[in-house]
Amino acid sequence: MFNGHCLQINSKKSIPEQQSIRYKTVFIKQQVDHFSYGNNDVFDQRVLINSDYFEPYGPVFFYTGNEGDITWFCNNTGFLWDIAEEFNAALIFAEHRYYGLSLPYGNQSYKDPQHLGHLTSEQALADYSVLIDYLRNEYGKYFAKSPFIAFGGSYGGMLASWMRMKYPASVIGALAASAPIFQFEGLTDCGVFYKTVTKAYERFSMKCVSNIRKSWQVINKIGSTTEGRKYITKKFSLCKPLTTVNDVAVVKGWLFNTWTNLAMMNYPYKSNFMEPLPAWPVKRACSYLNKSLDHEVLIDGIAKAVKLYYNYRWFQSCTEMVMPMCSNGIDDMFERRDWNLKEFCDGCTNKFKVKTRPFFVVSQYGGRNISAASNIIFSNGDLDPWSGGGVLNSPNPSIHVILIKDGAHHLDLRFSNKDDPDSVKQARKREIEIIQQWLKDYWQNLKEKI
Repeated sequence: MFNGHCLQINSKKSIPEQQSIRYKTVFIKQQVDHFSYGNNDVFDQRVLINSDYFEPYGPVFFYTGNEGDITWFCNNTGFLWDIAEEFNAALIFAEHRYYGLSLPYGNQSYKDPQHLGHLTSEQALADYSVLIDYLRNEYGKYFAKSPFIAFGGSYGGMLASWMRMKYPASVIGALAASAPIFQFEGLTDCGVFYKTVTKAYERFSMKCVSNIRKSWQVINKIGSTTEGRKYITKKFSLCKPLTTVNDVAVVKGWLFNTWTNLAMMNYPYKSNFMEPLPAWPVKRACSYLNKSLDHEVLIDGIAKAVKLYYNYRWFQSCTEMVMPMCSNGIDDMFERRDWNLKEFCDGCTNKFKVKTRPFFVVSQYGGRNISAASNIIFSNGDLDPWSGGGVLNSPNPSIHVILIKDGAHHLDLRFSNKDDPDSVKQARKREIEIIQQWLKDYWQNLKEKI
């Protein structure tokens, strides 16, 4: 749904891509506010546990949950399932507060800012640290001396890296895949994101890029009349008619998101991570836009292409995860859109009744000053739109940077697949080697202390 308009499409929930996924579900009590002595509210955090290959005192691979139902990420983070037996590791998938079943105030959790105000990365990290302490105590026979390693992709990858930075006693290392920890005010050029999206489409067809770039003016022209808006409504199968020029602007905003998400999920095989998609969905989308098109014919091609995907908006982007993005229509395939922080913040206030804190994440986690951090792997695919805000150069020898050619959004965290490019196979091999070294160092250090 976007401002009253929606696409009439059939959407399937993500299902396990490997039927071997098994886990036990437990709930633990968490403080709603870890940083106040004036709020004693608690909630149940959902946690998924698999110990099929675990040996006592072996490692625990801890997934720092993203902005969604934890089963969604559990089912699609195949790398952990692929390597669990090799490492004799237990797998823990921790659900992020306010998502899935981990709702601090039940069905009232999203009621207003007072109920929703504890939805922050800072509180989520504290949840994970408390959870690890709980697991060590509750399952002391097994986990007391087990080294925990954080894993995460996208926002979950950001949390994994920040977990290692903020709670180094909780995790001995972190694999942060496609984690744009530099995509914030004053850290990264706002145009990098859409330039990278465009590069993903250029790999398949320059004509496709040209058509998408041209489409914005065509949509503006056709959408300027009542009959034109009826045409757009029909072609995009909208469930509510476009009646104003502002409605057309909303559709264009949705198109921005759709082109972006197709690039993010541009995997070399069929996937159902966010929506059911074919192999190389960007290539499939461009198949409708591979020749010179104009006017209504171009709109028809655009509509066929974008029906591969649908998206929504995220509350945390209006509070702390303020990630500047802009386009100029020259270095990218998008309509010119300048980044206006005040306008963005005002929009968030109107939508969610909250005050945006655009610089808080930089203050909280150090921005680009991560040289004091250690034992973190930052992996990025060169086709991933978020890679421009990721860590692409290492500030010290214990922070490892892995760049994946032809890699989309955290491709290395997915199940291994016969269609994987060699680059991701090599990336996973290197990640395993680094994790093995962390564990070797951990056990050596523990042995010396005994």
